[in-house]
Amino acid sequence: MKSKIDGAPSFAHIHVDLEPGESIIAEPDAMASMDAEIEMKTRFNGGFFKGLMKKFFGGESLFINEFSNPTNSPKRITLVQATPGDIREIELNNNSYCFQPGAFIAATPGVNLGVRWAGFASLIQREGLFKLEVSGTGKMFYGAYGGIVEKEVQGEYIVDSGHLVGYEPHMTLKLKLSGGWISSFTSGEGIVTKVIGNGKIQIQTRSLEGLASWVNPHLF
Repeated sequence: MKSKIDGAPSFAHIHVDLEPGESIIAEPDAMASMDAEIEMKTRFNGGFFKGLMKKFFGGESLFINEFSNPTNSPKRITLVQATPGDIREIELNNNSYCFQPGAFIAATPGVNLGVRWAGFASLIQREGLFKLEVSGTGKMFYGAYGGIVEKEVQGEYIVDSGHLVGYEPHMTLKLKLSGGWISSFTSGEGIVTKVIGNGKIQIQTRSLEGLASWVNPHLF
């Protein structure tokens, strides 16, 4: 399987060339275009009960689409995410990674999708009590609104609300004020997330909440 991400970081999309017999799973409505010979099947996202867990706790869809190439030659499918922004690829080798709800776009069949307790810090930061956890072996594509920046954390790092896309599962999240009591709330920063541990995190340069706050006053 060959894949290429074009249009980054503003309007990223994925071109996937499926070899004969290969397949890829993707979120509903992720397919933008594909060769007519590619077959699509829809199934529960990990089974009925696991699908419900991912939908209500992980922010993912109850159903998932599987695209396969039944022909004798390579066929292309182009996948996109719902919001404008960046898309990245992660290669899993019997390890796992945590992502914010809605980050998943597509993956090869060897990748497993589950949910993981994220803690009350994540809930207060309006990112949900649970995170999507991907594990197994293969490629996984994820996206975010805005650009995606990878940061190597050694000890502690501060991330503002709505900007943490992903992190390694051994890392922990805690809440803290961005400054003192007065400066934290007069500055508009308020409560932020402290990421603790050694590992890599993914940060998005924009937040949908920030976009909504800017757009709403202009609608009325």
